[in-house]
Amino acid sequence: MPETDTATTSVATVLAQAVTALGGQQRDGQVQMATEVADAMEEGRHLLVQAGTGTGKSLGYLVPAMLHDKRVVVATATLALQHQLVERDLPRLVEAVKDVPGLDTSYAVLKGRSNYACLHRIRAGVPDDQGTLVDVPMGSMAEKVLELRAWAEEESEQSGSGERDNAPRHTDREWRQVSVNHRECLGAAKCPFGAECFAELAKEKAQRSHLVVTNHSLLAIDAIEEVPMIPDYDTVVIDEAHELTARVTQAATDELAVSDIERAARRSTRWTESASGDPAGDLEDAAGALAEAFEATPPGRIDQVSQQLSDALVLVRDAARACVSAYPRESGGEGEGDAGRTQSKGMVQEVFVNAERMAAGSQADVLWLGEARDRFPARLHVAPLQVWGPMRDKLLTDKTVIFTSATLMLGGEFGAVATSLGLKPAERIGSQVASSDPENALPWKGIDVGSPFDYGQQSILYVARHLPQPGRDGLGQAQLDEICDLVDALDGRTLGLFSSRRAAETAAEAVRARLPHLTTLAQGDAQLPELAKQFVEDPHTCLFGTLSLWQGLDVPGDTCQLVIIDRIPFPRPDDPLMSARQKAADQAGGNGFMQVAATHAALLMAQGAGRLIRTTTDRGIVAVLDPRLETARYGRFLKASLPPMWSTVDPGLVRQALKRLGEA
Repeated sequence: MPETDTATTSVATVLAQAVTALGGQQRDGQVQMATEVADAMEEGRHLLVQAGTGTGKSLGYLVPAMLHDKRVVVATATLALQHQLVERDLPRLVEAVKDVPGLDTSYAVLKGRSNYACLHRIRAGVPDDQGTLVDVPMGSMAEKVLELRAWAEEESEQSGSGERDNAPRHTDREWRQVSVNHRECLGAAKCPFGAECFAELAKEKAQRSHLVVTNHSLLAIDAIEEVPMIPDYDTVVIDEAHELTARVTQAATDELAVSDIERAARRSTRWTESASGDPAGDLEDAAGALAEAFEATPPGRIDQVSQQLSDALVLVRDAARACVSAYPRESGGEGEGDAGRTQSKGMVQEVFVNAERMAAGSQADVLWLGEARDRFPARLHVAPLQVWGPMRDKLLTDKTVIFTSATLMLGGEFGAVATSLGLKPAERIGSQVASSDPENALPWKGIDVGSPFDYGQQSILYVARHLPQPGRDGLGQAQLDEICDLVDALDGRTLGLFSSRRAAETAAEAVRARLPHLTTLAQGDAQLPELAKQFVEDPHTCLFGTLSLWQGLDVPGDTCQLVIIDRIPFPRPDDPLMSARQKAADQAGGNGFMQVAATHAALLMAQGAGRLIRTTTDRGIVAVLDPRLETARYGRFLKASLPPMWSTVDPGLVRQALKRLGEA
């Protein structure tokens, strides 16, 4: 194996050079990871790498990616990691390895079209309900939209990226006034500003780059939905891989509201006036039929589509198809596209595509009706029952894929996550089970490179076994008393991770009433970055919240020394997609609860517990207020998915430990 040895040596050498230049220390786990990633890329073999917090996994895959002889794509789930790679890790790495001969260090960032400002929309205006371009935005958001327009023009003059992340602070609604989605886009050839287009320039830069950084959703659209978005590549590194199936599902989910159809019909009136009949009016009538069907359909998962709903969807589909066909052909040549027409037609096409998918009633899809709330109308949703099949057929079969995350081993092994990603346990290299279909097998390897943290010495897992089992009515008095006692013992520095917004707010109210000398923040009191800043600045602070805190918060040091988890985060029983997947797993002869609900909970618990220890000097306690972690049979699987903390069920011991931490 001389070739592999040479490649391995060069990877280790370049990694060492990069780490030295960045002022870091060599970590055995990082070296092992870089070596394994290089081997997998060379051999065209799939790899799962569990790399604990503090391993330095970004360098562990960026160095072998730069040394690889073909283009590599890096896909992340969060904007925070994308920023870290592009603004910090890659520029510093490029500087560190600039003397390595023959190394292509070019890189680019690629996002979906709606993440870039659209110069045509900014300069020509936004179409109104009749499809006419209106130059000046109306109402209270006018000032913000004008600020965004000025920023985009400045970006264009200074050869900036025009990316949403670099724009002045704004809401989703305000951003829509200065951007377009792929259906609304005129196309570079027909747009008078095509040569300056931020999205097109980003694509061109990606074509010239060796390394392309993108996100899970764009990767899914490119590889699975087969809409070409990313230049041809050999290998993809998927960081934060524990989130991939959720992001792919999100990218493949469509929805339809009556208001979407009505708006598309209104916008089409001006463009289809010369057509025979009244295609726009027919589409509006179809919207009325769908509204009646929605009223007759109870919210939730739809296992059996009623005749009324089926007929209404067919009516919408056919009316939308006729409406699209009634649009006159464009006569203009290059640089002469009509934005109002393109964007109006795009809306109708979107209605058609979604209605067609929903009317098809495919067994591969899950259909559900969302409840109308406040200003939000009822919406019909459709999502794939599973994504491992398309991922296997359209990504894993064609490309080499490296999956990495701090949480890929659930229940102490890779099987659950690998299966959800489209890899079969029987295909694993080193597995005792031979593949039943060797010709179509996709060999893969799973490695755990460990963590620089000594969890057994640095942290305690406390399960409040004495508490009653959590009920459906939220937190009971016993749980609230326990939360207050734990927070009081530490005197703040607590991150509370709750299964619902209501539970987080109830706990926050109880702590405020019982411990008024502490600052207690609840998610929703302010924007998350603001809450996190306040949490870090004042040690006598508690921060209570839901899902975005479970995964998106990084607070090293003694800011956070107690993480409270109110209950095992199983999906809600009425979650339409999760319940459908659980039912399908049961029908296929598996254990739906373990494959879907327990796996979902294990991932979230591992991520939540991971908020505690972020450096080698951190100390603290993870307190789980759900006794089922100790008493239920599935508790062992969930505990095996958590970092290897020292474990106890003794409340007195934990309170003493918290007091010592507080005094220190």
